[in-house]
Amino acid sequence: MNAVPFVRAILIAAPLGACVPGGATPPAQASETAARGATVGAAAPDFTLSATDGTSVHLKDLRGSTVVLEWFNPDCPFVRYAHDAEGPLADLGDTWNAKDGVVWLAINSGAEGKQGHGLERNQAARTEWSLDHAVLLDPAGTVGHAYGAKTTPQMVVIDAEGIVRYTGGLDDAPLGKAPGGAPTPYFAQALAAVVNGKPVATPSTKPYGCSVKY
Repeated sequence: MNAVPFVRAILIAAPLGACVPGGATPPAQASETAARGATVGAAAPDFTLSATDGTSVHLKDLRGSTVVLEWFNPDCPFVRYAHDAEGPLADLGDTWNAKDGVVWLAINSGAEGKQGHGLERNQAARTEWSLDHAVLLDPAGTVGHAYGAKTTPQMVVIDAEGIVRYTGGLDDAPLGKAPGGAPTPYFAQALAAVVNGKPVATPSTKPYGCSVKY
């Protein structure tokens, strides 16, 4: 599927104010504490949330695994682009989730009645994109606020000891448009470094996308 007309159509159809895109900030300008409560180098805030399949996920139970948190809204054009056939998250989540020692969790912190909210809508999104990893519901926004989640998508990488090692955007290319031509995959690079026990070169970047619908 050609992603460009698809994205253009979504942006035209999206209601005014549905998305608040943020420009990609060079890593040197991004704060080391880009997500309040999810400070790089500090313990990740613990939480328990219900998944769309009815199971309950407790972060503490995942100690020993590398955990990825992806803030999620199935009706956000930036999320839809990322999960489309040619987007940066098309297969990344399920590929990593299938590897030993990695758990990928999408979190929807949208409030009741807001864009992309609700069990049925998020169950449908899992089917639409054939997602094998869990989608967790945080309608009160408690976990989103604890992590300082501002946009969808927004990414956090937590190491096996429960320490935040990356927080920020997928890359520097909102809707595939990078300032220098080729995107810099900051998140993917950070995840690979953590899995391989190496330091993360760029531990914090500015996220972009739609505002979280608290």
